[in-house]
Parts: sequence; C-alpha cells; structure tokens
Amino acid sequence: MKVLVINSGSSSLKYQLYDMTDESVLAKGLVERIGMDSSILNHKPTGKEEVTEVSEILEHNTAIRKVLDMLTDPEHGVLESVGEIQAVGHRVVHGGEAFKGSVLVTGEVKSEIRRLFDLAPLHNPPAIMGITAAERNMPGVPQVVAFDTAFHQTMDEKVYLYPIPKVLYKKHHVRRYGAHGTSHEYVSKAAAEYLDRPIEDLKIITCHIGNGASLTAVKGGKSVDTSMGLTPLEGLMMGTRSGDLDPAIVTFVMNKEELSLSEVNSMLNKHSGLLAISGSSSDMRDITDGWEAGEPNETLAFEMYEYRLRKYIGSYAAAMNGVDVIVFTAGVGENSAIVREKVCQNLTYLGVELDKELNKIRSGDPRRISTPNSKVEVLVIPTNEELVIARDTHRIVQEEK
Repeated sequence: MKVLVINSGSSSLKYQLYDMTDESVLAKGLVERIGMDSSILNHKPTGKEEVTEVSEILEHNTAIRKVLDMLTDPEHGVLESVGEIQAVGHRVVHGGEAFKGSVLVTGEVKSEIRRLFDLAPLHNPPAIMGITAAERNMPGVPQVVAFDTAFHQTMDEKVYLYPIPKVLYKKHHVRRYGAHGTSHEYVSKAAAEYLDRPIEDLKIITCHIGNGASLTAVKGGKSVDTSMGLTPLEGLMMGTRSGDLDPAIVTFVMNKEELSLSEVNSMLNKHSGLLAISGSSSDMRDITDGWEAGEPNETLAFEMYEYRLRKYIGSYAAAMNGVDVIVFTAGVGENSAIVREKVCQNLTYLGVELDKELNKIRSGDPRRISTPNSKVEVLVIPTNEELVIARDTHRIVQEEK
C-alpha cells in the first residue's frame, strides 16, 4: 500500500509518500508561502534530484493538486498515476478527549476537529483545510487523522485535571491534553528497541525540543505526564511561546497595557520565549551563537531555556520515582550538542554521565551519548512522526477492508 502523509500548516504543507511494503519513503517535500503568487514547492523524490518550483498557490486545494502533479510527473515523479495512492494520513494537533488514537475521517470526525479550533487555533484549522483539499483531489481515497494529543490520553485524572472549579472541566473540557504525541510515542519505542529492552520495564523522559517544545514522562510505554497543557502554550520556554507563568500576569498586563484577549494571546504565543528574552531571534542556533559570543541578552535566553528544561526533567524523574532513559529529539534536541551538554552537566544527581565526544557527533541515526558508567541512558533519536502516521493509516485502512 502507498500512503501519502500530509502535515498542513496555515501557509505550508509538508508531505511524504510511503510504500508500506517496506516502509520506504518514495518522495517528500514542502509547499511554502501558500496564499501568495510566489509559492515554493520543494520536491525530493528518492533516488532523483531535488526539484524546486515557484508558482502561484493561493489555497491548500491548489497545493495538494501541485503535489500530486509532481508525484506523477514523468521526470520528477515516483507514481504512474494518482490512483496508486491508496490512503492519506493527516497530522492533527488537537483531538480533545474524543480521540484516543488515529481514526478514519468521517463527517463527525471533521466536526469534532472544528469544535476544537479554540484549543489549537494555529493548527487545527489548517489541518481541516488539508483534509478537505485531499478529499477533493483524491475522491474515494480513505483519509485517516492522527492526533498529537492521543498518546497522552493514558494520563491519570490526578495528572490531567487542573486545580480549578471542576465545572469548567465538565462544561468545557478544560484539562491537560499535551501535544507532540506522535513524536513522544515514536522515540520512546525507538529507545526501547535501540537498547533492546522491553518498553514495559522502562521509565523514559522524552524531550521533544524544537521551536515548539514539550517533555513527556513515559512509564511502561504509556504517557503518564506531559508538559504542554490545555493548549501548546504551557510548559517549557519555547521559540516564541512563554511556557509556564503566573496566570495573574495575563490580567495584570491586560489592565496595565490595555490589551485585548487576542493581543495578549498573540503576545504569549508569538512574541515571548527565546524571542522576547534575546530581543533578536527565536532560533536556538542564533541564541547559541550569541551566548558563545558573550552577548548578555542571548546568554540570559540560553540560560533560562536550559534551566527550565532541566527543571522539568527533574520533576518527571520524581513523578516516575526514577528514570532509566532520557531521549533528546526534534530540531534542537537532535542538533544542539551544547544544549544537551549543559542540561546533562546539571543532572549528575540522577547519575547522568555524558560522553562529550559522543555528544558532538552529528548523525541521522539513533545513538547513545552517555558513558558506560552512566546510571541513566542518554540517547539522541531523530523523530519520525510521519512514519507513525503512515503506520496508523495503513493499519486502519487495512482493518476497514
């Protein structure tokens, strides 16, 4: 079965085409600047040269059509016809309490995703646009959605409830949902496989740190706590998101600065985090360069980021009464040796011992960066959310037959 995996953003669309007979990637690519007359399609077919096409792509329907044209192009394509695509898998950030796993797309499923727009306003609306576009361009092809929140539905009530009037949970489902679930699920399983140990016997802390970032405590293969909450704003300091803060700050700042709800929401989601403290960038590479050059604002941003990350690791070790494995993944986690080094330097009380030379090695493969004497295994595992979605899509469509 050939499965097309789609990750729709508000102005972008990432895709990967899998042959599920061996889980190989036939092609992948990215459409950027959707809604503009200078949209960019970068297409990389396996075994062929990458191709870039600039054209007008005003909405997701056109973007999908361009992708399908490229996949079937005589020179750059990998398919004889669109009919070879037997299923499409979509990433959706928020599934609320309704979805504890990936599901086949139906009218009811799409309605529920729309109902959750308020909880993921930057992510769920474009996901629906991607689903609708795929349905229009590939009528009759089964569509499956995988939710970032689904992996965290195993959390206990004492973990996911907030200490606020319970009527807010009963009426509006205000609770912790988490995010990045497909990534946390993938790397925790990959860690167990790499170590050749049963995941049921392991206490794992997975650190998905990129521009958006979250940690998850995985005990026995199940999520028992995670740092993002009702929305992806809670938890770690991120590229442009504040992460944890005193809730009273919101009303205090609104009053003092005469901000509207949308303005304060924008401040916390788009103008906080690394960007706010450094005053220059939300990119950890820029922050690291500034820290190494002794720039005070970048240094403060780096130190705050590392401190908050390390503090969460410690809290999850406490939550699970220990930790066997710490996994770093995603853009910062996979590529920033200095972030990993600084975090691990301050986890010696857990028995963490980092091998600095192994930590410096750049590789696309799973690898250990702790010493043989370390009481906690520290791993770097490239995430593969698309493969998780492809596997779920393949399984669900096969079960429906």
